[in-house]
Amino acid sequence: MTFYQLYEFNHAMITPMRAACDITRLALKSPLNPVSETQWGRTLAASCEMVERVTRRYSKPEFGLSQTTVSGIKADVKEQIVWKKPFCELINFQKTIGTAANGQSKKLTKTIADQPKILVVAPMSGHFATLLRGTVKALLPDLDVYITDWQDARHVPVSKGHFDLNDFIDYIVEMLEFLGPNTHILAVCQPSVPVLAAVAHMEENKNRCSPATMTLMGGPIDTREAPTAVNDLAVENGIEWFRRNVIMDVPFPHKGYMRQVYPGFLQLSGFMSMNLDRHMVAHREFFQHLVEGDGESAEAHREFYDEYLAVMDLTAEFYLQTVEHVFIEHSLPKGKLTHHGKLIKPEAITGTALFTVEGEKDDISGIGQTEAAHKLCQNLPKERSAHYLQPGVGHYGIFNGSRYRSEIAPRIIDFIKSYPNNANYNS
Repeated sequence: MTFYQLYEFNHAMITPMRAACDITRLALKSPLNPVSETQWGRTLAASCEMVERVTRRYSKPEFGLSQTTVSGIKADVKEQIVWKKPFCELINFQKTIGTAANGQSKKLTKTIADQPKILVVAPMSGHFATLLRGTVKALLPDLDVYITDWQDARHVPVSKGHFDLNDFIDYIVEMLEFLGPNTHILAVCQPSVPVLAAVAHMEENKNRCSPATMTLMGGPIDTREAPTAVNDLAVENGIEWFRRNVIMDVPFPHKGYMRQVYPGFLQLSGFMSMNLDRHMVAHREFFQHLVEGDGESAEAHREFYDEYLAVMDLTAEFYLQTVEHVFIEHSLPKGKLTHHGKLIKPEAITGTALFTVEGEKDDISGIGQTEAAHKLCQNLPKERSAHYLQPGVGHYGIFNGSRYRSEIAPRIIDFIKSYPNNANYNS
């Protein structure tokens, strides 16, 4: 029995216990139960919820963005899949204004139609694209937002083929071509490298669909700059260690049966171990909130961990190539990264404006790793490039939270509006 099979078997074995805990919790919280408001009843109910949540398999969350505000008027938001391939769906958050919007519906409909298009490239690093819910929400009032919804590799049949770093770059190029000229692109963390490579490839080939601007946020462009624990782990172990120890076959009965993957639960265990004490404190506080009846604090905990604990598998070939080229070989900053055998040349980027964002306390992508993109794009005019270091935030705070909403998102929007066109194709 493989480790992945053992993991699945363990989940199956504890399902009855988890169901019993959930039933007990519901019974203890029922207003008809006389012990529901007692200290004993609340403590036992809290214990049952803790056990159920710790042993649960978390499914892919929803974006849940049904409304936004455009020019002070509420607009309805609807998710629409506009482009699709086996390993990715492109989702557009379409906005519409009701006819009863104080007689301004026609004007606002035109405003929405004229908003710049932005392709948000979500990380393919274990979590689902919904991790960027806050990122999207802050951009929606001013931009026509599209996001890459990467698929869980364990649900993609082997017959659909492989997916590696070359395919990732191909997908980005195809999506930009689908969206048309002067689309803007934003990459969060992991996809910063393939997005930069895709834009360089398009600029070199004089592709008129090269984006107008490129925003890279907390991305590992050059991990030799301020290396973190994540970077050190890759360098110390080498690619063969990862190939031997973290690559597994998807077990039956998943659709991706026999596909080689890097399992999401391994990635999650890595994330959790990096800040284990913080997670233990959070769960202890959650238990206390449940006992004390602090529903608001308990719900905030549920919302965060429902997202954080929902993970997906990555194809083995994509994961191994990313580890090797980004974290071990530093192929892009060394000028050795190739796409289908052809060298990627960041210096070919001359028309796409570049904005990089880093967090002062980022323990995933250290300070300077993302800013390194400016050195690589050496032929880009300085007036078309900018960098911003956000004080007081870690990796997650770069693309989510109050400081992202109040300080980072407005800068991204201003940068995009300042450079509406690719300088090489000013139309």
